[in-house]
Amino acid sequence: MKLEQLLGNEQLKQNLASAFRQDRISHSYLICGPEGSGKHTLARILAAAMECTAPERPCGVCPQCRKVFSGVHPDVITVDDPEHKAVSVAVIREACADLYIRPNEGRRKVYLLPRAGDLNPSSSNALLKVMEEPPDYGAFILLAPNAQNLLPTIRSRCVELQMRPLPKEVLLEALAKEFPQQSRQALEAAFVRSGGYYGQAAALLTGADTVSPQTEAFARAYAGKDRLALTMLLTPLEKWKREDFSQLLRQWLALLQGALAMRAGAPAVSPQAGQISQSRTAAEIFHTIRCLQDAQQAVLSNVSIGTLCGALQVQLR
Repeated sequence: MKLEQLLGNEQLKQNLASAFRQDRISHSYLICGPEGSGKHTLARILAAAMECTAPERPCGVCPQCRKVFSGVHPDVITVDDPEHKAVSVAVIREACADLYIRPNEGRRKVYLLPRAGDLNPSSSNALLKVMEEPPDYGAFILLAPNAQNLLPTIRSRCVELQMRPLPKEVLLEALAKEFPQQSRQALEAAFVRSGGYYGQAAALLTGADTVSPQTEAFARAYAGKDRLALTMLLTPLEKWKREDFSQLLRQWLALLQGALAMRAGAPAVSPQAGQISQSRTAAEIFHTIRCLQDAQQAVLSNVSIGTLCGALQVQLR
């Protein structure tokens, strides 16, 4: 059974395994938890259980399960509006209309809403109407950071599943397998900074592994208060493409935010952040974060990269 793919959350997995064995699979689930808590993993498991043709669901090996876990099942449909902050009512209405077309090959038509917490009032009401009386083959899996983000009437029609942080040793063991090159200290720092959620911890460690040469140079120069090194770093960046320069600013911001967190008592995931936190005050780091955020906004406003690099040479002294 594919519930083993989900780390931790033992009580939740036991309850779901019992429900699956008794064929008590709801037509609507609401999975709640912060980013990186395993919501998407659990959503795929639930979708596979709804489509699985084996006696013990989800088996993970039948054609229906394999298609769900590969993301190619025609009856498991993601409903999202990634180009907008809120999921528009037009997107929800389109999904609702599609619901009344019978499944292509599966038992059910399953609609995944990865940003159910971003439904606006109009889209929430449109979804509620179809959830009140769905066809017998219709199913919904809603994902949100917090159940309070949804209408109470939508919540009342769902089985709520709350993702929990992982025990320290469970998370550290999983991270050690995924990042064998990282030290125990770095793994423990990722555990603390992530609050016990694997996805967030993995993102922190991935970022620590992919520091660009320019970011390493920035960390050394900034930590050492080396004005000449900062100037020599920023001058060639004047010729960079806008998208590449914006990405570099994001790396520098993540580095400084890690250093600021360390100043507040959190352990540092990357050695560069630790270096900065030891040599710069919290006020200095915060000032630099504000300067980089302003520069990022200026990039979006079409200010020339040369002008921004010149301004940063002055501001970061």
